[in-house]
Amino acid sequence: MLKVDLHIHTADDPADRIPYQTHELLDRAAELGFDALAITLHDRQLDLAPFRAYAAARGIVLIAGIERTIQGRHVLLLNYSRAAETVETFDDLARLKEREHGLVIAPHPFFPARSALRGLLSKYAHLFDAVEWNAMFTRRVNFNALGERWARRHGKPMVGNGDVHRLEQLGTTYSLVDAEPGADAICDAIAAGRVQVVARPLSMLTAAWIVTDLVVSTLLPRPASSAVVSPLRAERYVARGMGTST
Repeated sequence: MLKVDLHIHTADDPADRIPYQTHELLDRAAELGFDALAITLHDRQLDLAPFRAYAAARGIVLIAGIERTIQGRHVLLLNYSRAAETVETFDDLARLKEREHGLVIAPHPFFPARSALRGLLSKYAHLFDAVEWNAMFTRRVNFNALGERWARRHGKPMVGNGDVHRLEQLGTTYSLVDAEPGADAICDAIAAGRVQVVARPLSMLTAAWIVTDLVVSTLLPRPASSAVVSPLRAERYVARGMGTST
């Protein structure tokens, strides 16, 4: 079984202020025993080429991903080409699925956010391969329960994801996937239902701290360290991590 998280943001994200770089995420993921990750920036697919060697050296498979805004709602598109960045409507998504083989996940579909799918999930149920169990929940407040009921009614698997915006979030909720360590194999296994959710509820204090930190961060200017990392800079991270120099 592979330990997997398919909903993670890094400092390359064009929308959110994230305080860690991709190589820092990979270091932490390796410490926690992850086998595969998808970095899903908002509306931009990260070029993974500069990071694949760094990830592979730590036993981690990187899966292409994007948290795409489609008709105002968030959708996770995994293992697709950069064409995923051009999807604007659910009709576009249907055409992408006809052309390419990937995985479509409904992230936090019933959370109290404008970007949540809610009714559109049922309207376009045929386009979704899985439903996310999001890490942001406590024993008393859990909007994932609605998504779990929907998934059960529609015969869709649940996928545990961290929706990681702070490294402290990584590892509280994730998936165990019965697959070989490769992007295609992992996505196919999830679509076939060979996936288990591992989820630990947050304490109310931890949840409140995360939400407060995320809200406050939207009011602050993005520091230079949170700017998009160029391929050359990323290669330098990789070289440093591999014990070489540039």
